[in-house]
Amino acid sequence: MTRLLSAALLLGGCLQFAAAQEVDPAELMRGGLQAVQMIDQNKLGELWDGATPAARKRVSRSDFMSQVAKARTPLGAAQQRTWVAINRQVVGEGDPELAGQYVNIEYETRFANNSSATVRELVTFQLGSDRVWRFSGYVLR
Repeated sequence: MTRLLSAALLLGGCLQFAAAQEVDPAELMRGGLQAVQMIDQNKLGELWDGATPAARKRVSRSDFMSQVAKARTPLGAAQQRTWVAINRQVVGEGDPELAGQYVNIEYETRFANNSSATVRELVTFQLGSDRVWRFSGYVLR
C-alpha cells in the first residue's frame, strides 16, 4: 500500500543554492534523514510550514499532519533505517508550479510494531527557483 503525503522542509547548509547535478548524494541522504527524523519526532507542522508552494497549495497543514499521523502511528517507532537509493528527475511539462528538478531518497525502515518486515520510505525534494532545496513529498510503501 502506498500513501502519498506532501510535506516540506527547508534544507539548511550545503543543499542550499546547489544545482541538482552539484549536490553530493551523501548530503541528500542526510537531508532525507533529517526529514524522516522530524516525522519520527512528530514535528509535522514544522515540515509543512517549510513546504514548497505547490505542496502547501495542494494539502492543508491539518490534512498533512493527520495523514502522516494516520500512516505512521500504527507502525510505532522507527528502529532501523537504511538508505537504499537516490533518484533524480526533471519535470518540465504540465503545471508550472510542479516543473523543476527533483531528488527522491529512499530508505528501508523497520518499525517497532512490525520489526520482522521493512517499510520503504521515500522523501522528495524540489529545487526552487531561489536555488533552495525544499522537501515536497513523503511516501510509505
